[in-house]
Amino acid sequence: MRLVVCVDRDDDIGRKTGLHGPIIGRAAVLEAASKLGTADPEDTDTNALFGGLRLHDELREAEEEVEVVALTGSAKVGLLSDRFIAEQLDQVLKEHPAEAAYFVSDGAEDEFLLPILSSRVRIDGVRRVIVRQSPGLESTYYTLVRALKDPKLRAKTVLPFALVLIALGFAAAAGQVVWGIIGLLLLIGIYLIFWTFDIDEAIIESLRSASSDIRQGAIAFGFGLFAIGIIGAGFLVGYNAYLPLTANELARLLQFFIAGMIWWLVGGMIWETGRAIRRYVAKGHIPRSYPIATLSIISLGFVAYGIIYLVEYVEGLQQAAIVPFVLASIGGGLAMLVFAGFLTQYLKNRTASAAASAAES
Repeated sequence: MRLVVCVDRDDDIGRKTGLHGPIIGRAAVLEAASKLGTADPEDTDTNALFGGLRLHDELREAEEEVEVVALTGSAKVGLLSDRFIAEQLDQVLKEHPAEAAYFVSDGAEDEFLLPILSSRVRIDGVRRVIVRQSPGLESTYYTLVRALKDPKLRAKTVLPFALVLIALGFAAAAGQVVWGIIGLLLLIGIYLIFWTFDIDEAIIESLRSASSDIRQGAIAFGFGLFAIGIIGAGFLVGYNAYLPLTANELARLLQFFIAGMIWWLVGGMIWETGRAIRRYVAKGHIPRSYPIATLSIISLGFVAYGIIYLVEYVEGLQQAAIVPFVLASIGGGLAMLVFAGFLTQYLKNRTASAAASAAES
């Protein structure tokens, strides 16, 4: 059996029709295409759905056993949307085991999912559905207006401009234009970091996980909240160590990290402990990643302290007697990191071997 897989990575189908994936079967996909075309005639996902239906019919005429499905992601395109699509494909394959699939796409963005799909089922071909447009509709003004109606593009273009106006507006009102520019640079920098690493999706996923934890007993949520408190206390302790003006700026900054580091490391270990306990309650066993994560946190602490004291020694803030401790701290931390890496690979190989043995039996 083969599948014809249509993918809506940004979930236009769900947002505009209320239908959510996986959408399985010719009748269901035809209904989704009709509803999406009625809700937004200019959405290219409509054409991709009809393209998938056409390919489905062509394969049926060739007397192949085939089924057409549509998978939907999330308006927050990235890790979250790709995870939704992967989970939906797993569900489809459970209900309709297939040895191969055809992928129908309306553009390059959806084709980023090819590695995810091909890891679950063999992809025998890709059909890209491109909409032909008249030259009159391709004017610069029309293209710009239509682009700005796309929520994804609007969030990536209008939001930074809005941050610029807000920061400069507040600064002008307070008569602090210089501080406004500084704040503006910080805002844009934070925004770019969030955008680059999809931190916003991670925050949303963490909030959903916290909500689930509260409903199920709040184990990980309580540990997570405690860990955040410990980390915040570390910043406060570090700030108090930084305040005295008896040393130069670099020495005060190093004292900030020395005082706060242990708190941050403990907070990280508490966070990982909460996740491990949640997994134990849900699955009945401690995750294998817990000892590796704990070892990594400890080793990073050794390396960080070694680097800080090394900088102090180079700057003449520590005596030569500190050098053996510095070397031992950095060397021990790096050795533990290497051991954690080998342990991770060993556990992966053992899991893969166990899965292969189970499949053979």
